[in-house]
Amino acid sequence: MLAIRLSPDIEKRLDELSKKTGRTKTYYAREAIVEYIDDLEDYYLAMDRLKKPGKRWTMEEVEKELGLAG
Repeated sequence: MLAIRLSPDIEKRLDELSKKTGRTKTYYAREAIVEYIDDLEDYYLAMDRLKKPGKRWTMEEVEKELGLAG
């Protein structure tokens, strides 16, 4: 179970969309989460990784290592 608080403006937009389409607000909240969860995971995991020390590779080094350098 998930409970979220939305700004009044977003809540109003979501409510209007729901009424116009006959779908629930939960449906649209779920759709939004499913659509963007991959991007959010990539972003926050990358930001977390950047905070930790360790080896970093350039694109050229990766391409060379994989035999993709042309």
